[in-house]
Amino acid sequence: MPVKNILEGVDAYIVTHVHPDHIDMAEDGTVGALMDKNVPVFVQSEEDAAILARSGFKQVDILSQDSSFAGIRLVKTPGRHGTKIPCGPSCGVIFEHPDEKKLYVAGDTIWYDGVADTLATFRPDVIILNACAAEFIDQGRLIMDDNDVNNVYNACPNAKIIVSHMDNVAHAAITRKSMRELLTRRGVWDKVLMPDDGESYSF
Repeated sequence: MPVKNILEGVDAYIVTHVHPDHIDMAEDGTVGALMDKNVPVFVQSEEDAAILARSGFKQVDILSQDSSFAGIRLVKTPGRHGTKIPCGPSCGVIFEHPDEKKLYVAGDTIWYDGVADTLATFRPDVIILNACAAEFIDQGRLIMDDNDVNNVYNACPNAKIIVSHMDNVAHAAITRKSMRELLTRRGVWDKVLMPDDGESYSF
């Protein structure tokens, strides 16, 4: 799908962290060259806000425990982006609206106490997990693997769980095919969703 089509009709951007697999980065350190700089953008920290502002974005807000956009409450949640040494800060986001199911986008994180506490506190209806087990030598595994997905299911068995961030980075240790096999062995494949490229869900 062309990038232009992906970006059409977007009301706001959320950048959970400034890494090149989440927002495009130029050699001069600016980001988001193809994005509409007039669209509001939410970031996790003052440091990331400065990068977006320097890149020309006109409205940059820092996520908090009580941010909002168009009547939707946005709650910044913690993340741990590495099993050994985190490769920089990363956050997740809870989306709450009285007329919609509660959504938890976990962002780039492994399973740890911060994720467990978020699930116990908010009891989301829909959960999106970045789960290709991407890894670096120094930082270890950077995002969730099949065991982490299983832990999320055990914590919130009634939620719709979407496995995302698949087949798109070279340092991934799990593909869509192997994730299906691993979750089948764990007996939870039929409990999760894993979209193909271009596929979408509505709940």
